[in-house]
Amino acid sequence: MLKDYPSVAVVILNYNGKKFLEKFLPSVLGTNYPNLNIVIADNASTDDSVIFVKTNYATQINVIELKNNIGFAGGYNEALQYVEAEYFVLLNSDVEVTDNWVMPIIELMEQNPQIGACQPKIRYYEDKKMLEYAGAAGGFIDRWGYPFARGRIFDTLEEDCGQYNDIVPIFWATGAALFIKKNAWVDVKGFDSYFFAHQEEVDLCWRLQLLGWKVYSCPQSVVYHVGGGTLPKSNPRKLYLNIRNSLIMLSKNLDKKEKFGKLLSRLVLDGVFGAKLFLTGKWREVWAIIQAHFGYYRWYFTVKKEHNLTAVPLRMLDGVVNQSIVWAYYARGKKYFSEIIRKK
Repeated sequence: MLKDYPSVAVVILNYNGKKFLEKFLPSVLGTNYPNLNIVIADNASTDDSVIFVKTNYATQINVIELKNNIGFAGGYNEALQYVEAEYFVLLNSDVEVTDNWVMPIIELMEQNPQIGACQPKIRYYEDKKMLEYAGAAGGFIDRWGYPFARGRIFDTLEEDCGQYNDIVPIFWATGAALFIKKNAWVDVKGFDSYFFAHQEEVDLCWRLQLLGWKVYSCPQSVVYHVGGGTLPKSNPRKLYLNIRNSLIMLSKNLDKKEKFGKLLSRLVLDGVFGAKLFLTGKWREVWAIIQAHFGYYRWYFTVKKEHNLTAVPLRMLDGVVNQSIVWAYYARGKKYFSEIIRKK
């Protein structure tokens, strides 16, 4: 048990999410952690989200109103400049939390000063026995830079039977419920705002590890995520952002010796994926992949900056699986995390 309770700020970035705030804010307000501040950072919503919060929770919740919708990454980067706490919790508006969701993670992070970021177990709100797409029981990455999670490989979700209840170091923690020490957030300079949305938490956690921080999963904390509240999973815009941002992330963070080979392999694999979509008549998705590649080239030639982080071979970091998840899933039929990664 903690003798002193460090300050924790739960910051919910909202964009036209009044229906989620109505539904899920009561669970957040019911959190039993004693030193908690709740903040709504509004990303220039056009609905009456802000009026709703100010009318119903004026004394319980602080509201930060951003002038423009600058995405998940930019929104948090700006909003957290105005938040004072030892720990930030970046929480999606479409998440229902449990009473004791904060304490186990703060205890873990206080016990191990190297842990800069951590996530709870993410279950699916509509079917609470299932792990959820956005993070499940902790994020990993394969040798070609494809992110996946304990309990979720591509579109295959596992039932939560306690098989991932161990506290483990991971590669990335989900942005749906991301705990991060303020010192770590400042050290890594927050999200890459260029990402706008998607993959930004994977990039952030990669950079945290390069700076010497650890990232962990703490399944003793449980939350329930609706998912797809702003962009549905099948949306071509989401596909575009995921592919473009993944390529940017690899270009930024990979060691120079492995960068060319891995990027070339990813471009080829994206082409194979696009050909499959083409054969099934999914023209919008094919166009999204083409646009994503050109978006990456545009970033590379007009925006790219030299980063000061000392890159190390990807395999040296926590949460890296030195094989191809694409091959394991599609060619070998390995659908579950436990089939691919055997416990030692």
